[in-house]
This record gives sequence, C-alpha cells and structure tokens, in this order.
Amino acid sequence: MNQSISKLRNIGIAAHIDAGKTTVSERILFFTGVNRKVGETHDGQATMDFMKQEQERGITIASAAITAQWNGYQINLIDTPGHVDFTIEVERSLRVIDGMVAVFCAVGGVEPQSETVWNQADKYRVPRIAFVNKMDRTGADFQEVVNQMHKYLGANAVPLHLPIGVENTFEGMIDLVQMNSVRFIEKERIVGPIPENMMEQALEARRNLIEKVADLDDEIAELYLEDKEIPTDKLMSAIRQATIKLMMVPVLCGAAYKNKGIQLLLDAVVDYLPSPNDLGAVIAHDPANEEKTYQRNPSENEPFAALAFKLINDPYVGQQTFIRIFSGKLTNGMSVYNTNKMKSERVGRIFRIKAKEREEITEANAGEIVALVGMKYTKTGDTLCAEDKQPILLESINIPPAVIEMKVNIDDKKNRNKLGEALAKLCNEDPSFRAHFDEETEETIIAGMGELHLEIIVDRLKEEFKVPVTVGAPSVSFRETITAPFECNYKYAKQSGGKGQFAHTVIRFEPNPGGGFEFVDITKGGVIPKEYIPSVQKGLAAAMNKGPLDVKCVLVDGSSHPVDSSDMAFQLCAQMCFKQAFMKASPVLLEPVMKVEINTPDDYIGNVTGDVNKRRGRIEAMRRFRKGSQKLDAFVPLMEMFGYATALRNLTSGRANYSMEFHNATRKTDFGHVKKQSPRNSMELRGLYFGIQERFIQSPLFW
Repeated sequence: MNQSISKLRNIGIAAHIDAGKTTVSERILFFTGVNRKVGETHDGQATMDFMKQEQERGITIASAAITAQWNGYQINLIDTPGHVDFTIEVERSLRVIDGMVAVFCAVGGVEPQSETVWNQADKYRVPRIAFVNKMDRTGADFQEVVNQMHKYLGANAVPLHLPIGVENTFEGMIDLVQMNSVRFIEKERIVGPIPENMMEQALEARRNLIEKVADLDDEIAELYLEDKEIPTDKLMSAIRQATIKLMMVPVLCGAAYKNKGIQLLLDAVVDYLPSPNDLGAVIAHDPANEEKTYQRNPSENEPFAALAFKLINDPYVGQQTFIRIFSGKLTNGMSVYNTNKMKSERVGRIFRIKAKEREEITEANAGEIVALVGMKYTKTGDTLCAEDKQPILLESINIPPAVIEMKVNIDDKKNRNKLGEALAKLCNEDPSFRAHFDEETEETIIAGMGELHLEIIVDRLKEEFKVPVTVGAPSVSFRETITAPFECNYKYAKQSGGKGQFAHTVIRFEPNPGGGFEFVDITKGGVIPKEYIPSVQKGLAAAMNKGPLDVKCVLVDGSSHPVDSSDMAFQLCAQMCFKQAFMKASPVLLEPVMKVEINTPDDYIGNVTGDVNKRRGRIEAMRRFRKGSQKLDAFVPLMEMFGYATALRNLTSGRANYSMEFHNATRKTDFGHVKKQSPRNSMELRGLYFGIQERFIQSPLFW
C-alpha cells in the first residue's frame, strides 16, 4: 500500500442552499493554515466564492477546489453549489471525490436540495459524514435533524456528538467516541471532562452509538454482548469501515460561523472518510467492447488513467482542464490518449489549484486532483489514459437535460462573432448549458437548468466577455396541415422572348395523418416526361419544407412542351399548385405538445395536477414512483411550458422534478386531432401536434 495515497482525502462539501457549505469550507481553510484570515460569504470575501457573480449574490455558483493539510494528511476539498440550477457542479464533483461532508442547517433540517444531493451521492456510492451546522441559531434542533435524515433520506444516521447547550447557549459538544467534552473560546478548542449534569444523557447516547455499530461489526457486537469495555481505537475502526461501506452516516454538530466544531469535523474527515486505497480499483471498459472490463488500482506503478470533470477559462493561462487521476503518474510534457475523442494530447503544464490561485507542479500521482493547461480536445467526462497501453473508458458524468430556454439578441452585428465565441467557451465550461442558432427564426437560443442559471450566463456575457445582449422568450414554431382533399389544376407558362418556361400539373392533395409528406405518381401515357416527375416531387417538398405537415400529393395528370419545359419550370409549377390548393383544403394550425413526466411527493399531488390542467394539459397516467412519491405522465402544449421549472419548484418547495420530450405517437386526445411531424431539415424532429384553429396562420418557426 502506498503510504502517501493512504494519507490522501478527496472530499466534497454539499448541501441545500444557505446551509453554510462555503462558511464551513472557509473555516477549514483557516484551521488548516491555508488562509491567515477568515473570508465570509456575506461580505464577498470568501476564498471559495471568487467569481464576481458569487460575491454579488452571496451564493456558490461554480465548484471550487483547494488543497489543505491536517495532521499529516492531504485534503483535496471541493466546495459545491447548493442551488438546484447548478446541480451539474455537484454531479461532476461527486463523480471524482472519495467522500462527502453533507452539511445540514440545524433549523431547516433536511431541505429539498439536501434530498437531491443525497440521491446523487447514492448514485455514485460516495461515503459521507453529516455536519449539523448553525447550532447557535434560534430554533436549532440537533435530534430533529437526525430524525429527518432517517425519515427523508433513508440514512442510518448515527450521532457521534451530543450538543452542550442550544441556540444562544450552545458552547460545544460531547464527543461520544472519546467520551469527553469539547468547548470553544474564539478559535481555540478546550477539551475537558463531561459535565456532571449531562453524564447520564451522554452514557445513554454512547450506548445507542455502540448498539448501532454492534449491528454492523461482529467484533464490537461480541464485546458489547459480553459487557466488556470497548477500546476507542476499535470503535473508531468499526465506524470507519461501516462509513466506507455506506452502512452508516456519522453525524457531527457545530456552528461554523462561530468557529465551533470545525477541528472535530477535520478529525472526522481523516478518521472516517476513505482514502483512494480504501475504495480500491476503479473499473474501466474496453472502448471497442463494453463487456470487457479492466481494473486500475490507485498506484503510481499502474498505467495512467484519469477523468476530466471540469473546464474553466482563465484569463491568464487559458483553458484549464481539471482531472482526477485514478492510477499512474502524470508528468509535465507527457503525451496522453483521449479515448473519447481518439486523439493524443500533450500535457503542457500541471497546476495544483487553490480556488483562484494556482501552484505549478512538475508531476501528479494517483489519487490527486489537478488542473492541466494545453489540452486541445478534452471535454468534461472524457477519459485520459496512457498512450502506449490498452485504451480504457472510465464511467463518464451524467449531464442533466436543460429545462428552460431563452433567446439572446445582439443589436450590433459587429459583436455577433464575439457572441458565438463567448457561447462556445461557456458551453465548454458548463455541459448543462447549451446554445444554438435557429436558422428559421434567426434567433440564438440558450438553454439551461433554470432562470438563475441563465441569468448568471447572461451576466457573464455582459461582464466577462463584454458582449451587450438582450434576452427574451423564444418563439414557438407552429405547423399546418390540411383536413380535406382537394384537386388542383395549374398551368405555369412564361414567355419573355427566346425560350420560355412551360409546365402543367394536376395534383390531388389529401390528408395523411402521421405519414408526413408522401408523393405518388399515377400519370399514364407519358403526359409528363419521366425526367420531370422528380422535379414535381422536389417542388412539392420545397413548398412544404417550412410549414404544412402530413400531406399526400398524388400527381394525376399534366402536360409539357417539347422546347419550353424544364426541371425548374416543373418545380415552380408544383409549388404554385400547392399554394393555390392549400387554402382550399380546410387547413388547420398545429401546436407542438410535449410529453411531460413529473416526479412529486404525495403532499403536492393536488397542486401539481391543478397546475397541469391550468396549462391546457392533460394527465395521462399516475403511478407510484417510490415510497411517498408519485410519477405523473401528462401531455402539455409547449407554449405553456415556459417557466415551468420555476413554477414547479414554487408549488412543491423544490421537492419535485420533471422531464419532457416531444411525443412521437399519433393519437386522438382532448386536444383534437394529434398529428406526427415528418422529419425536418434541421433536427429531424418528430413532434406531437393538435389543431387549434380552423384557418391558416403564418407562424414564427422555432425548430
């Protein structure tokens, strides 16, 4: 076992917004000697919140990494955002850390985003300890938070602390493992005996702790049943093993703002959270055969393997690529292989990151989190491995789908290129942010995880990239179709001296529900020469490219001229024939309808269904999702879904989530006749539509 790797802790701090994550991080940096003074979020001086937008709003937006030392151990710390709009930052951090500190507010307890973060940690099987913060606040209740962890998170939460005092009388805690009291005066901790008036309560809490551990460890169970004294080191070892195996969650308490409990939290990180050695080998796949797997142990002697989990653009050194090294050693100038892009990359410089500061190093070993400069092709979720060894593919990072869209406008055409470059950089940094230019509406569309997410993006465009943009809701594209057959006889003739243009077609147009555009030729006797039949089809397709859907066009008859007929003449004739017929074939306007899947706790089911009905939606099905939660399937017009993410959070205190997609089945619903869109030129979109007006309307096009 590599001793240096066993003394390494890669941890993340995650929680609901305003639980005090950044304050905890700042105290950790102070007590580990990284900072000489404490930075605060409320005055914009926090080390970990170094972005201008973070300092102005007093919230964490982007995860920040920093390295600290504690009692001979190296701690790589990642502070993550608590707001649901920045959930991608939590997702990619959890993919590369070994352990997590979940911070809970002693007043708020288990809040909606706490559940989201906890479920994300469950997905990546991240061992964690809990820190109940703000014990000095009015309404603080340590035991209630522990009870809520059992109830809402399904966690085997086991307190290792017993608070001494509460609210404004909070002084410190009783350490149930060491069986002593720890009080705090300013930034000093004072260890002493347990107060006599709390001894009985402490013994009861200690007995409860030992019973919980005995259920998970045979050696502790044997000592407990024989009523023998349990050595502290054996108890700590048993708690550590149970935590690493995700069988229990140790719970600590404190008040980070008043510097109470941070040293004990650091001790717990070292004592109970795993090193890369404890978690063992990472499993990788063969890029050519997913069934074939390889193991990479956290050792310098293994082939190099790392995962890129974050990109940021630094104004001084350019693009920085954050990686977690799972095995092997990385040195300056080394060539590595990007398995996802199937390209070789050369490592320019290696940095150990300290929030916005950088420390250049010449090499990095297994288990470390570092930033690389000079990577050309590597993006978030890419695997980097040794160039001269078998290529491997590590599990990537789940990118949640965007839930809200906006259009961005720029008045000055000279800045259009600057906007494109800025959006490309932001998309590289943040995979949950997407941008594209819609050719039909000539709008630049940006999509993200919520209104705050896009607000931050727009703010960065203006402040960081100096691009003056305005924003608004994107246009919704409507389509049209016909509901009755109509036969049109159209003759196209043009003579302007010299060779003219002549084409004659008779075409029957019929509704074609769900069939898209269909062309049938039933002419006989060569009334239209064979070489001009494709021209008729091409002209009809061009006429329907930006509007009508689901129309069957039957070429019945026609005529040609031996000199004046041409490919272009028949294309134009077919287009004119369609335009003339369309208005007489009972056209209707079609609106896109989304299939929406909503996951909501039982408590809010009435609010959610009522809101769906108000949005002209219809509930299709309702089923049990998990204990205490329901899953709803509904069909809702796209026009009514703008801003739904925010509305759903308000209705359910942030505890519900949803996803939506274009429904691709032809069906008859309460909306009217539902149609299926034919493949389109830009995105091959297949959507669900219904008629809303018995007249033709020229509508703005979105897709």
